[in-house]
Amino acid sequence: MKDGLSVGIAGLGTVGAGVLRLLRDNADLIAARAGCSITVVAVAARDRARDRGVSLDGLRWHDDAVALAADPAVDVVIELIGGSDGTAHELVRAALEAGKPVVTANKALIAVRGDEITAREGASVRFEAAVAGGIPVIKALREGLAANRIGGIAGIFNGTCNYILSRMQAERLDFATVLADAQAQGYAEADPSFDIDGIDTAHKLAILAAIAFGRPVAFGSVHVEGIRGISALDIGFAAELGYRIKLLGIARATEAGVETRVHPAMVPLASPLARVDGVHNAVVIDADPVGQVVLQGRGAGAGPTASAVVADLIDLARGRAAPMLGVPHEARVAAPSVPMSAHRGAYFLRLMVVDEPGVIADVTAVLRDYGISLESMLQHGRSPGDAVAVVMVTHETGEAAMTAALARLATLAAVQEPPALIRIETA
Repeated sequence: MKDGLSVGIAGLGTVGAGVLRLLRDNADLIAARAGCSITVVAVAARDRARDRGVSLDGLRWHDDAVALAADPAVDVVIELIGGSDGTAHELVRAALEAGKPVVTANKALIAVRGDEITAREGASVRFEAAVAGGIPVIKALREGLAANRIGGIAGIFNGTCNYILSRMQAERLDFATVLADAQAQGYAEADPSFDIDGIDTAHKLAILAAIAFGRPVAFGSVHVEGIRGISALDIGFAAELGYRIKLLGIARATEAGVETRVHPAMVPLASPLARVDGVHNAVVIDADPVGQVVLQGRGAGAGPTASAVVADLIDLARGRAAPMLGVPHEARVAAPSVPMSAHRGAYFLRLMVVDEPGVIADVTAVLRDYGISLESMLQHGRSPGDAVAVVMVTHETGEAAMTAALARLATLAAVQEPPALIRIETA
């Protein structure tokens, strides 16, 4: 690699074009930091005629992305196709079989097939861009905090969800209105399910948990909830109580094992996560002995993601190596996954109830039966005979008790719609 690193890019969407542009625009700087030139020599994409805003002149073109792995001119394969199966997986497998390093931004591939990939002898896969875009959270966990015992990670990992919740907060708009506008502006996909239902965040959390706790990647063990059920009413009550609602990915080590969960959460205004708005991401890492580490920045888009991809290329050129997931495959410990039913914490509970005598007594009787005590309760105004919102904040209690209590509350005649439950976090 002394004479230069030759790269092949599979996938010429926003990120692929961004990587090509960055390598050209910052060629001198990158060469100085890498110790050699890094040059794209081949690409693979489906549509040759599409204008990507960057010149493809002089590049070898492969209609079959997997063929990049066999191209003798390519030293390193960059996979930017996406997905845990199909062409992306075939390309990565072919590249590793050919003895070529891979750089990818594909969180689904690492979350679902990370153990398979790391078990391959001699496999070299870099994936800084897979989590939080331009924020170097993987490098921080795997290298910068290598001497630390990680107690927990909590973060905002999806810019689409954070944009939606931020606008709902700032403008008191409902979810459907903000989602439609986010789609019109390109912040949300035409089918936003992957983002708003929490799957994207869960992929990223599974990767970080594996690195943080030296365990296999366990995407299937992540508890996942999205933000479809968050209302403007909940946003308003949260603000009144001194909280902001965020979609969080949380991984924590407990005496019983490792809990990994994705769900909307109320975070206090003093939390660094409460102040992260728009499409930005942020990660809070609790480590011993360093303490709390906070990383924040742009989590997606051509620039931030390309930055992370090229940083991995520079590490390859310099020969910097670390186990993909922090420790060698054979050294990972299969720490048990703690089910969501074992979680304990405080909860925000909103009920729409008929405003009539005895309703609150019926509600608190249900909570009492399940051993749930209340810290506070809010109700604004009265509307006899009509539905009104009643908000309750609990003391710390068990998830299983709350789930059972919610099912019972939903059967009360005075409760007009399914109860809304949001967990309260102190991160």
